Amino acid sequence: MAGTNQTQVTEFVLLSFSHGRPFLFALFLAIYLATLLGNSAILSLVSLDPHLHRPMYFFLSHLSCLDLCYSSVTVPKILANALRPQATISYGGCLAQTFLLMWCAGAECALLAVMAFDRFAAVCQPLHYGQALRRSTCATAAAGCWLWGLLDSALHTLLAARLSFCGAAQLQHIFCDVPPLLGATCSDTRPNELALHVSSIFVGLSPFLLVVISYLCILATVLGMPLATSRRKAFSTCSAHLIVVTLYFVAANLNYNRPSSGYSPAADTLVSVLYCIIIPMLNPLVYSLRNQEVWGALRKAV
Repeated sequence: MAGTNQTQVTEFVLLSFSHGRPFLFALFLAIYLATLLGNSAILSLVSLDPHLHRPMYFFLSHLSCLDLCYSSVTVPKILANALRPQATISYGGCLAQTFLLMWCAGAECALLAVMAFDRFAAVCQPLHYGQALRRSTCATAAAGCWLWGLLDSALHTLLAARLSFCGAAQLQHIFCDVPPLLGATCSDTRPNELALHVSSIFVGLSPFLLVVISYLCILATVLGMPLATSRRKAFSTCSAHLIVVTLYFVAANLNYNRPSSGYSPAADTLVSVLYCIIIPMLNPLVYSLRNQEVWGALRKAV
């Protein structure tokens, strides 16, 4: 696009704020407060209660930390823009938001796979569980998840930083992310799209397959349990986890690995909001609602 006038972008206009600003403000404020409350409660309980100092809750605390970061990267800016006549974000702020958002996304994909392996080891190999998931091993696995997300995010953000924009810099979204930037650029997006497709395999699909395999093994073990009550309890817990995990991976894959055409801006925004704003609010409920140890720790705390 050598013949197209390119402009030095200082800020982007977010077009998805054209309608319903008071409703958006109230909705996202309620979601954000629920996310802060739920995930902060998980972090506090795991930190304060010695009975929760185990691998499962160690990884759950990292998931809560990621979910807090997820929401805090996007929702405060959404709330601020909902109160302004025109929703905007600076160029530097947009790249920073993209970097942090993709860091959280990559780290959470890896962490969900690690958490699934933790449940597999606990249910299917209980005699070796303590040896397989020692404290040092858990710390290394958690650090690896954060580093994995950081490297993936750095690649996509560097590729996004080379994009040029022609005319009015407008994003059909309510926050910055790689797909809206690719939709607004007049540069060649093939390197970015290739990076997204490759990343969807290694960062998205591979952890999801590990999650599915782990839960299939758990299912086979649960079916062999002699007591029906034990089977029902394991099924209810694992099914809730698997539903939320599947929803997260499917939404993330649709967001980052979609065709270049055929999706409306409203559908794009809805998918993004689902996986990076709604699911962080749901995770504390799903992972603790049927967990008697968490409820016991909460009762002692209050």
